[in-house]
Amino acid sequence: MREGIIEKVIVMLSISTIRYFVVAGIAFALCYWLFAKKIHKAKIQKNNAPRASFIRDILHSLQTTIIHVVIAYLVLFTPFKVHTLVYDKINDYSLWWFCLSLPVCLIIHDTYFYWMHRLMHHKALFNRVHLLHHKSNNPSPWTSYSFHFFEAWIEGGVLLAIVFLIPVHGIMIEMFVLSAFIINVYGHLGYEIAPKWFRHTWLFEVFNTSVHHNLHHHKFRGNYGLYFRIWDRLLKTEHPDYVKEYDRLQSSRSA
Repeated sequence: MREGIIEKVIVMLSISTIRYFVVAGIAFALCYWLFAKKIHKAKIQKNNAPRASFIRDILHSLQTTIIHVVIAYLVLFTPFKVHTLVYDKINDYSLWWFCLSLPVCLIIHDTYFYWMHRLMHHKALFNRVHLLHHKSNNPSPWTSYSFHFFEAWIEGGVLLAIVFLIPVHGIMIEMFVLSAFIINVYGHLGYEIAPKWFRHTWLFEVFNTSVHHNLHHHKFRGNYGLYFRIWDRLLKTEHPDYVKEYDRLQSSRSA
């Protein structure tokens, strides 16, 4: 039995590690190597972070990956699962809920993240914990999972919130983790790749952009949301320069 547990954890850890290097690595290779000259006008902060910053981010991201795998294993493969709302048969719930559960997971995550993120910026925690993530004040795709040991557990705790709040199938948990990571890589990309038409739609009023989160890393305050602008706008924590900075960058891309 113990060998089965170790084998399952190794498989989960391997998949999660590969996912990190594939998603973040492709984004980094495309923006920072292959098309760096072609898309240089889309670079949010014109300077490049030092190589040491990339290495630090990768090492801490691997630590976070291990912690998140432990949490996922607890939820999916231990007796703890019976106390959650995780279900195994797709037809246990309607197909419409199976599909809808993914965006609901993202909404729960965004709310969880906003309040957790604001807590991390409290003076009692920032220097001790969250400052590690902000050492990458010019973030890259590698920064996406670069958290302090303590913060990594809190970040991963969103999975516990989800499985206690809503019925969710294991497949959708995997889709949620993948979707969340891809969006997180975009937020830390260091480039704004949103199409220019995006600015003139309702989508801009609701969803975050790479500029939005990059400004948080650069200024160390405001823009605490993950996927959406909603909490920041409701509670007036959105950085006052966000729209101006977004428009400035998109204008430079057109020049």
